[in-house]
Amino acid sequence: MTLKSTMVAALALLVSAGAACAEGQLNIYNWGDYTSPELIKKFEETHKVKVTVTDYDSNDTALAKIRAGGHGFDIVVPSANYMPIWIKEGLLLEARPDQMPNFKNVDARWVNVPWDPGRHYSVPWQWGVSGIGVNKKVYGGDINTSAIFLDPPKELIGKINVEPEMNDVLYATIKYLGGNWCTTDKALLKQVRDKLLEAKPKWLAMDYSVTEKLPSGDYAGVYYWNGAILRSRLKNPDIAFGYPKEGYPIFMDSVAVLKDAKNPENAKAFMNFIMEPENAAMISTFAKYSNGIKGSEAFFPENMKGAPELNVPPQFEKAGEFLETCAPEVSQLYARIWTDINK
Repeated sequence: MTLKSTMVAALALLVSAGAACAEGQLNIYNWGDYTSPELIKKFEETHKVKVTVTDYDSNDTALAKIRAGGHGFDIVVPSANYMPIWIKEGLLLEARPDQMPNFKNVDARWVNVPWDPGRHYSVPWQWGVSGIGVNKKVYGGDINTSAIFLDPPKELIGKINVEPEMNDVLYATIKYLGGNWCTTDKALLKQVRDKLLEAKPKWLAMDYSVTEKLPSGDYAGVYYWNGAILRSRLKNPDIAFGYPKEGYPIFMDSVAVLKDAKNPENAKAFMNFIMEPENAAMISTFAKYSNGIKGSEAFFPENMKGAPELNVPPQFEKAGEFLETCAPEVSQLYARIWTDINK
């Protein structure tokens, strides 16, 4: 082989290796039952990237896993009130999605957010609320109240599922008892703990199987996320959604790239990909939440347009609140309560 042909072969090998590296893999760590298979398939085909999705069941689970290291994930999807923790602890890459081509599609409401000012670290995934889902054939009373799971009516006792997310559950209980989020009132927090300990034996579960077990009748009432309750109603029209008048949490989960990601460029490509309206609509169509990308609603299915689970009645709008990140000492108090509840 001549020197020239050797150099050509070497160059071809380098190009081939570069292409393989550019294609590669992407490992996503996301909430369970939250990632559209169609979206993943489209991204894989568009970018020639093999995507693996691993589920988690709470913000605390995800945070603990990444803190421990050796996880192998590229992307995580924290909630707004946890995002400052991830950033402060240096767990996220400053991926600068605000400089990506599709960032122009982010709705102005979700650009300069307090948990990630200017969006240097994250892009919107989905947003929604925690509320009440009830089978109307089992219970026909008022469902716009956290009493459904904190002081359950007799028809629902033993048939309730509560989401396994500490902050959402504690928020609803604190508001139900007349307090405010991030309170350090020890007397009130004792009431919160006692109320949850009193209520828990009346629940059936604290798990993720709502979209199967609520429409099937295994659960008759839930405190859970609105998108999952919408999915349940589409399977069973007897399901109704309620907004707790005492107070309910609003969430936004955002896609962020991990600081120790093995495939950061593929992760950034995924960020830009999901800011395309048609792709963002695929996320929402699967999980049934709003997403924060302008123009995506045009691609929503008819059964999402005007859905009561996605459109807060005016009388309940002021009861919703984004959860701020509490001071570490407050979070420790809440974690102790949560540990007692889960014993």
